[in-house]
Amino acid sequence: MALHILKLPGLNRKQFSPRVFINLTLLLFLVITTAGCLPEAAAAPLIPAVPTLTKQPDSPLITPLPTRPLYTPGQLVDYIAQTGDTLPALAARFNTTEKEIRAANPIIPSDATTMPPGMPMKMPIYYQPFWSSPYQILPDSLFVNGPAQVGFDTSAFINSQPGWLKNYSFFVGDKTERGGELIDGIAGDYSISPRLLLAVIEYDCKALSDPTTPENVDAYFLGYANANDKGLYRQLLWLAGQLNNSYYSARPGALTQWDLQDGRVERPDPWQNPASIAFQYYFSQILPVPEYQTAISGEGLSKTYRQLFGDPWKNVQPHIPGSLVQPDLQFPFPTGHTWAFTGGPHTGWGDGEPFAAVDFAPPSVAGGCEPSNDWAVAVADGVIVRTGDAIAVLDLDGDGHEQTGWTIFYLHLQNGSIVPVGTRLKAGDPIGHPSCEGGRATGTHVHIARKYNGEWMQASGVMAFTLEGWVVQRGANAYDGKMVRNDRTIRACTCSDQSTFTTSGGK
Repeated sequence: MALHILKLPGLNRKQFSPRVFINLTLLLFLVITTAGCLPEAAAAPLIPAVPTLTKQPDSPLITPLPTRPLYTPGQLVDYIAQTGDTLPALAARFNTTEKEIRAANPIIPSDATTMPPGMPMKMPIYYQPFWSSPYQILPDSLFVNGPAQVGFDTSAFINSQPGWLKNYSFFVGDKTERGGELIDGIAGDYSISPRLLLAVIEYDCKALSDPTTPENVDAYFLGYANANDKGLYRQLLWLAGQLNNSYYSARPGALTQWDLQDGRVERPDPWQNPASIAFQYYFSQILPVPEYQTAISGEGLSKTYRQLFGDPWKNVQPHIPGSLVQPDLQFPFPTGHTWAFTGGPHTGWGDGEPFAAVDFAPPSVAGGCEPSNDWAVAVADGVIVRTGDAIAVLDLDGDGHEQTGWTIFYLHLQNGSIVPVGTRLKAGDPIGHPSCEGGRATGTHVHIARKYNGEWMQASGVMAFTLEGWVVQRGANAYDGKMVRNDRTIRACTCSDQSTFTTSGGK
């Protein structure tokens, strides 16, 4: 029956956008049985999954988590699409292929990007042992600094609590910042929820409930002993980086396993969401196994979050819709000008994942940190909602919130040249001069990355960064990669030679 859904009267795939088409076919999917649409998988030995029990928060009862029954290779299992799911990521998580997923779910259009959250799917599964807990700690929409964080007053919340964090201060850059300012700064730069950061340091260190400042607050506060990461502020930077690395590795299904401190290996449960996987990985690296198992259960971080902010799973609002499409963007330099593509996909902020950013440089300053009179420009219409040390954030929906809609993050702009917050720009309007300011840089350039509803969007893959038809592809290492348009290819290189040049507005 499911194989004939696309032929039903009045439902012509070409009449609708991918988003509308998926929504329409989803309604049909819910009322039409799909039994018998695929041949049975070949018989194979059955491999049992290990059931797990946990104590759910605020409940005196021990209730079972979902247990995974006996699976044969390629067996179809039920799955409900979660926010941000893509077919390549699902294939990686269920150890299958995109081709097999499409065969099992023929309603999915060939040009689909993200799956509609809540869509029932059939997934061909190939069992791998040592799955971690299926307990979901936090929704993805509450991991990122997205729409759910708009209006949250971090300083006011901290000041309302009895803990020591409200009295803590630290010298950052050229000023002293108190607890709330520290959290907001990290949340903004890493685009990670301030509530999440507070929940973690309350769980680890009672920062909101204990009025006594810990003796190790200026040492290795979170347990990461590295000479360059000493003190609360740098430990929080490390925390945000660790969580982002694991979240954005889990999102495409690239985080496939981790080692526990007793030498055992765990793999993420295929039904698990990236935010929960990120915490499983984080706690596995810093805690002995018994404490790790508690931390990722309903008696761990999840319970702390509920006590501070309420049930995170109540009225969850997915932050990435189905069939998400990037708006049209121009190059970040003026029309008719030729710049070099100097950096393929690499970190949007921090180190490692997410590989959300690409770099461009004017050829007049190739190979050095020389001042430039060239302008980095707006890639689309928008308003500047945040500036900082060599930073500007362009909000494309113009609502004034960095946490909502599409935003473009600019880095390495010359301080003093950046247009002020509140400036409304048209595509091509100047934002600031490229430079080496604001972090590590070996040459004058501009770094740009995209976010949608607070989530860094990977520069390559299903939602690849696309500028004037040039599609970014990832290389083997950070900063490697290329841009492709039709039959033309430009490879990234800091050499800024003729092979890296591209012209804005060029054909």
